[in-house]
Amino acid sequence: MQRALLAGILIGSLCAVIGVYVVLKGMSFMGAGISHAAFGGVAIGFLLQIDPVLSSIIFCVASGLGIAYISKKSRIKEDTTIGIFFASTMALGILIFGLLKGVNVDLFGYLFGNILSVTLNDLYLALLVEGVVFFFVLYYYKELLLLVLDQEMAEVSGIPVSIIYYLLVSFISLTIVISIKVVGIVLVSALLIIPSAAALQITDNFKKALITAIVFGVASSGGGLILSYFLDTPSGATIVLVATIIFLVTSIFSSKKKG
Repeated sequence: MQRALLAGILIGSLCAVIGVYVVLKGMSFMGAGISHAAFGGVAIGFLLQIDPVLSSIIFCVASGLGIAYISKKSRIKEDTTIGIFFASTMALGILIFGLLKGVNVDLFGYLFGNILSVTLNDLYLALLVEGVVFFFVLYYYKELLLLVLDQEMAEVSGIPVSIIYYLLVSFISLTIVISIKVVGIVLVSALLIIPSAAALQITDNFKKALITAIVFGVASSGGGLILSYFLDTPSGATIVLVATIIFLVTSIFSSKKKG
């Protein structure tokens, strides 16, 4: 339970920070597409008999970069490309698991999360990824802000937009894979989006939005985990529902403020 709570805090804050950029850049659907690609990555891991987390990281990063590259270079719109990857990677995972007869796989845990199965190695990996992502966000703070708010101005200013964009997609993919054990493949995109969207509802200041999103992300993960313990409910679903309640409350306050 202690490891689970610590994992919830790490993942909640990590998803919140990267999620602010996802929401502002309009990449929510991409987050959903990459998260479902993780199912194919997990299946490949079992097929090759390697760590599913490692195979998912490689597969999700490759899928995310593939979506970004094809969207930029082809005539097909980004949402169409994401839809193709979304369906095909899930189909690949289903096909592989169908071929793996006699292999005991906790599909429910991968799909909907099992935070109580978090190991020390998972925590170390989450801490490493969080450190790298926070360094990236701080180092490229101004460039990332300009990229998500005004890409054309970023290009005119001489910022290497393509490189930073591909790095952002890669870190979104890493964040999604690291979060799978907490909320699962199906629900991870919600944890990526909802706390950040809630924060952006109540503040127009970017720095305040980042800090508020972290608070909401940690509150959702920690509160959802504790609530699921006492109610004996699935942790991933409970975490997402707590995040949704926070979003609804911020929406009410935001509408009153506008009124």
